[in-house]
Amino acid sequence: MSMVGDRSEGHLPVMVEEVMAALSPHAGSFMVDATVGGGGHAVRILEASAPDGPLLGLDADPAAIARTAVRLRPYGTRVTLRQANFESLGTVAPAAGFGAVDGVLLDLGLSSYQLADEARGFSFRATGALDLRFDPKAGRPASALVAEADAPELARLLRDFGEEPFAGRIARAIVRERATQPLGTADRLAAVVARAVPAPRQRRRIHPATRTFQALRIAVNRELEVLPRALEAAVGLLRPGGRLVVLSYHSLEDRLVKRFVTRERRGCVCPPELPVCVCGHQPRLRPVGPQPGRPTAAEVAANPRSRSARLRVAERLAA
Repeated sequence: MSMVGDRSEGHLPVMVEEVMAALSPHAGSFMVDATVGGGGHAVRILEASAPDGPLLGLDADPAAIARTAVRLRPYGTRVTLRQANFESLGTVAPAAGFGAVDGVLLDLGLSSYQLADEARGFSFRATGALDLRFDPKAGRPASALVAEADAPELARLLRDFGEEPFAGRIARAIVRERATQPLGTADRLAAVVARAVPAPRQRRRIHPATRTFQALRIAVNRELEVLPRALEAAVGLLRPGGRLVVLSYHSLEDRLVKRFVTRERRGCVCPPELPVCVCGHQPRLRPVGPQPGRPTAAEVAANPRSRSARLRVAERLAA
């Protein structure tokens, strides 16, 4: 990701000023960008934490790590990069010397680099393989899921992970189409989905295949499975007063973050039928600012991909 207004890097980081205000990096502060992407937020963090604030950047995508290593090279030894899914944050960060930190950022969106890579299949117009994996070596590609799942399984996936109102119609269309020709590329799958969606829905602002691609991407990357682990690990790393900052882009992710923060702001989390507390859970977080924060109209006009962003910020309480 690049600085707002800096289109030379090919991507605009979302809500960058709000993220910076929430993280409040300063000289010497230890920061983690657990979804470093193209490095746009990371650059701003490093600038604000100069001259000696270290930053750990993680990304499941090896191409993102390679690209960001070049971009962040001027910051020298202040930068540590690791190619890893953020579900491993609890082990990767301490091993890299970030066992106690002042801020953790999770930006859950796709980067423009991923969308532009024809070989990855993230774009509806991509003619390369329908892959959709952040780490091309982890798990199965989306093409395998589309080729092998039966119509009920596909429909369930589209409903659960894409909140797709026409899940059944789309699933049946996929099964019919693949019987004559494999749906191995993003553009072919997008065309099948578009034909299955009623015409009035196709005139809306978003592409009719948006929810289908979201569902497939969530499934192959286990996104709703690994996010709670990353949130738990992040809180475990934060010093008292440290900030957890999360940018999400659809309701499923945002709901998980909201529920996590709600749980961690409370004390006892025992079932209500228990007469006394047996869990010993203590509040660990307090929400900071509006929940959720949204991009300004000016940002959405300059970067339409930011329109669905939701920002949640929470501060680590003292033990």
